[in-house]
Order: sequence, then C-alpha cells, then structure tokens
Amino acid sequence: MALLELDTEQTDGQTRVALRGELDISSAPVLEEALGRVEEASPPVLLIDLRELEFMDSTGLRTVVSADQRAREAGRRLCIVRGPEAVDRIFSVTRLDERLELIDHPGAVA
Repeated sequence: MALLELDTEQTDGQTRVALRGELDISSAPVLEEALGRVEEASPPVLLIDLRELEFMDSTGLRTVVSADQRAREAGRRLCIVRGPEAVDRIFSVTRLDERLELIDHPGAVA
C-alpha cells in the first residue's frame, strides 16, 4: 500500500494541503477525506501542493479534478502547486494543465 502524508496549513484566507509520497488508488481516499474537511471551512483559496509528491496515477488525478469542480461550484479558487516532472507531466499529457490553475510555488497566488 502506498504511503501518502498530508500537511494542512491555513494563512491569510488560503488553505494549503501539502502532499508527500504517492497519490494513487489506495491513497486517494485519504486525500478525498482531508479535502472534505478543508472544504467545510470554505477557504476562498485552496492550494494543493504537489512539490513533494513522488507519484500520481489516474485515480489521484481524478481526485484533484473533482476538487477543482467542487471549488468552481462553490465559487472558490483551487490552485495546484506543480510537482516534480513525473507528476507534472500527467497534467500536460492529459491537457488538464489548460483547465486547472497550476502555479510554481505557493507564493504565486495573486
């Protein structure tokens, strides 16, 4: 079973969820549950930080896309901090980099 660690941090109207390890079919429910808790507080900006993520499969990608859809429906902004090249490549191959708001670092939120 893949290990996924999450850290959540709130600052200035932003909530950042930092992921470490692997986001795949076995760990996606952990992220889904954490996002549910964060979304209950209705932060204006939600950051999903992938900088320390080692691997992400299609289930992990679907979890991120679902979070983006919920944010849009709630009038919230979801930003994804780019991960390592192998993780980032998934967004470009699926062309989701054109639909999702990808940023290079947490401070890039304007």
